Amino acid sequence: MREAIFRTRITDLLGIRHPILCGGMGPRVSDARYVAAVVNAGGMGFIVAAGHESTDAFADELRLCRELTGGKPFGVNLYVSRRPGSVEALQAIIPLLADHGVSCVETAGANPAELIPPLREAGIRIIHKAPGVRYALTAQRMGVDAVIVVGYECGGHPGTKLVGTMVQAAHAPQVIDIPVVVAGGVGTGRQLAAALAMGADAVLMGTRMLVSEELWIHPDHKARLAAADGTESIIIKTLLRDHHRVLDNPGARAVLALEAQGVTEYEAYRNLISGVHTHAGYRSGDIGKGAYDWGQSAIFAGETKPVAAIFDELLDDAVAAMDRMQGVRL
Repeated sequence: MREAIFRTRITDLLGIRHPILCGGMGPRVSDARYVAAVVNAGGMGFIVAAGHESTDAFADELRLCRELTGGKPFGVNLYVSRRPGSVEALQAIIPLLADHGVSCVETAGANPAELIPPLREAGIRIIHKAPGVRYALTAQRMGVDAVIVVGYECGGHPGTKLVGTMVQAAHAPQVIDIPVVVAGGVGTGRQLAAALAMGADAVLMGTRMLVSEELWIHPDHKARLAAADGTESIIIKTLLRDHHRVLDNPGARAVLALEAQGVTEYEAYRNLISGVHTHAGYRSGDIGKGAYDWGQSAIFAGETKPVAAIFDELLDDAVAAMDRMQGVRL
């Protein structure tokens, strides 16, 4: 693990060495081995709670992560769906998180208000991911510990307002009092340096980390990312008001075709965006079906490397960017 270079409110809050977070990347993608590699490299990662075959299977992931990190803090991603029963299902697993030593959660999706009291009681830090400053301010009023502000460039869900990361990175620290994490299109150390210079406390990455050696996804998908120039994504589900930036593949184009017809019933889309297809594609490398989060930071993905090597690159790049600033200052 590289020695600490930066100290921010996020490194203090989470007890981590570097202000680098690696967000949850879809059901069962961010698993125990990947998250442990992030934690052991000095950052914070989040096992995705959704998509496990059973509560016992999820508990096994938590147990394995605790073993692989040697007891260091690690996190869990809790996606709050708008579907009935989603909040109650997440509330039910909070004792499990506490029992396995989870130190923080990355909440995302719908309003997390009903999760905050039981998470607080369990002693778990709450970092809410929001697709805009206005929503991050609401989360701050609810009492979360920190916010992740996501820009338009992100893979996954950029929200409906589609404001870019550069704007939000400058705006959020001006108006938000709690620690701010910047996300969306982030994949270099110079972006980390810029975010810190603008007042943020950390960055969060997703797509950039899909080439991590420790991730189980098929080598063909990693090679696809390594060859990317960042223009391979499209935004689907706009008619459903659930904007989703994904890889432009046959499944995504089928969704766009339905949208062009004005179809607004979710059931018409269900099979096209099924997580079952996506998970199978990650396993096989055949991405004809399913919806694959694909941010514009794909251009920075490069070759497959261990998480620790990716972190080293980022930190070296951040230091070089700061040195450059010293060189151009009169």
